[in-house]
Amino acid sequence: MNTELTRRLGIDVPVLQGGMAWVSGPELAAAVSAAGGLGIIGAATMECDELRDAIRRVRARTDRPFGVNIPLILVRPDGEDRIGQLIEIVLAERVPVVITGAGSATRLTSLLRGAGRVVGHVVPSPDLAVKAYRAGVDFVIAESVEAGGHVREGGLATMSLVPQVVDAVPIPVVAAGGIADGRGMAAALTLGASAVQLGTRFIATKECSAHPAYKGSVIRACAEQTGLYGPRGQVSRGLLTPPVERMIEMAAAGADDELIREERGQDRARRGCVDGEVEAGILPSGSAVGLVQGLPSVAALLDELVSDAQRSLRASRRLLDARGGSMEVHAAAMAIGSLTGNAYTGA
Repeated sequence: MNTELTRRLGIDVPVLQGGMAWVSGPELAAAVSAAGGLGIIGAATMECDELRDAIRRVRARTDRPFGVNIPLILVRPDGEDRIGQLIEIVLAERVPVVITGAGSATRLTSLLRGAGRVVGHVVPSPDLAVKAYRAGVDFVIAESVEAGGHVREGGLATMSLVPQVVDAVPIPVVAAGGIADGRGMAAALTLGASAVQLGTRFIATKECSAHPAYKGSVIRACAEQTGLYGPRGQVSRGLLTPPVERMIEMAAAGADDELIREERGQDRARRGCVDGEVEAGILPSGSAVGLVQGLPSVAALLDELVSDAQRSLRASRRLLDARGGSMEVHAAAMAIGSLTGNAYTGA
């Protein structure tokens, strides 16, 4: 499945693995890259030495492209800005792809691109996609409110966000949020995306470092078992664990943001993701959690995603009455044919 972004990144399949805090370590990133996607190390919770070691461990496992995700809000409780330190490591270790978000793309894009890095930026709206494009990023990740972890409060859903971002910028767009199988991947590609980014689905894989209890919770969760929680301006999506339910109830009752922030705490996500405290911790998860089945290897998952996406695209093509259709129908058939590898000859 060859797209503009797969060619730009040097990968085989249009799948990026989300840079999730606590669980996007070197084993997962290396497995995704080795299987043909773009594996991404989530640096949000890493110390400098930990990030350096993770980068080197990925390189020891694969020679394929990979990336590092660095949110632009990384400030320690003592006020120390960590971003500059992490960027120094990324540049020194020659990481080929850097993904930023949760801040202005103008902050680091010129520096990173000047050093020869491919830069992606996470955006929740068409307007911010335009700003990222003007800042010089190579691609944007259009992440909807359906994604797990930090999201934009009141943000758009994937089906409405992605085509608007595609229309807004002339660079490749990655669709993220609410995608967990090949059908969602096919839908995103037909909306104009050049790739998809999956987070929640990669939690339930053999190579992910998430605690087994976290993985089990994701696999067992039903469709409506995620919710938005947190103080205003810092909203996240996760499974409905007791702390998350309390925060939702507090917000509904009009509680002060500081009280909700205290309930959220400094380490609840670590306790859930790393320690497996599924009753006392936070378990980030996207709204597509109900689609997660089983605990495959990363390679098996990517094979399934691609084959199911191709099957869906071919089924969509069969719906087109190509020989009797309009020019728009012919164009759609040609686009689907380019993604499935079957040349369209109905004109």
